[in-house]
Amino acid sequence: MGIFSFNAIALAFLLPIISGAVNACPPSDREALLALSSSLKEPYLGIFDSWKGTDCCSNWYGISCDPTTHRVTDVSLRGESEDPILQKTGHSSSGYMTGTINPSICQLDRLTTLIIADWKGIAGEIPSCLASLPNLRVLDLIGNSLSGKIPDQIGNLQKLTVLNLADNKINGEIPSSIVQLSSLKHLDLSNNLLTGEVPANFGNLKMLSRALLSGNQLTGTIPISISNMYRLADLDLSRNKIQGQIPAQLGKMKVLATLDLGSNMLTGEIPPAVLGSTGLGILNLSRNSLEGNIPDVFGPKSYFMALDLSFNNLKGAVPGSLSSAKFVGHLDLSHNHLCGTIPVGTPFDHLEASSFDSNDCLCGNPLKTC
Repeated sequence: MGIFSFNAIALAFLLPIISGAVNACPPSDREALLALSSSLKEPYLGIFDSWKGTDCCSNWYGISCDPTTHRVTDVSLRGESEDPILQKTGHSSSGYMTGTINPSICQLDRLTTLIIADWKGIAGEIPSCLASLPNLRVLDLIGNSLSGKIPDQIGNLQKLTVLNLADNKINGEIPSSIVQLSSLKHLDLSNNLLTGEVPANFGNLKMLSRALLSGNQLTGTIPISISNMYRLADLDLSRNKIQGQIPAQLGKMKVLATLDLGSNMLTGEIPPAVLGSTGLGILNLSRNSLEGNIPDVFGPKSYFMALDLSFNNLKGAVPGSLSSAKFVGHLDLSHNHLCGTIPVGTPFDHLEASSFDSNDCLCGNPLKTC
């Protein structure tokens, strides 16, 4: 065999190895991921068993890379999903993981998506260095046992569109910098231990379509600036300690379809503009200290899948204009001080007595006759 033939064979053998090394993720990305996995313990599924070999872009569970640069762009580890690997547990489609989120994750400076969600047992704090990842678009850490505060500099993430930290044990106040997230579309901080007030300039989040802050210990009043969020479709501030009156401006929001202010400490009267909004489909004002009459402002464009005004101090009559509404699915006016005859016709003909229970002197179908 000639020298040329030998060299050609050697080159043919080495090319795949050289090519693989060039196309593999950088050692620094691989080391960052291995440091992350070393801080987490997942005893049932073995999802980190695939995290071996030199190329973290190739068949590492939950890892995706840029096809050109081979830098890690996505870390997606969900404890509840339809992924077949979760069927191994025998606990429906739910996984369990403990440990902490290693700050080494911040070395992945091309990261666009970080999802470590619904593992229940992951504790510790959110690494503050996550706020320095310039390309991050999705940060989803829902359903763990994370504590500590939301990083103060979270507002640096100018490309962030989804921030989901719900169902953890996060405390402290909502960082003032959060209103700088100019690209944010989905915000879910519900079911944590957050205190303090909703930032007064919360309305600066002009791209936001969902703001879910329920189940915390938030105080103060509802910022009027929220009414400037022209893309906001879903606002949930329920189960907090928010006081003051309901801003009438919320009734002028064109896109707002769901408004949940239930289980707070709100006072004053229900603004007619809110109850008369033709865009709202779900309105929950229950379990507050609202008073006065229920505004008689319903009309043929009123369409409520759910309207809950129960457990307040409302008085007067049930508005007759409710019978002119296009649709009212669930209606609850119970536990108030309403009086008089319940109107007839739709939607009252399909409602049960529980919708009107525990008022001062209501009568008529479905309650006893007057």
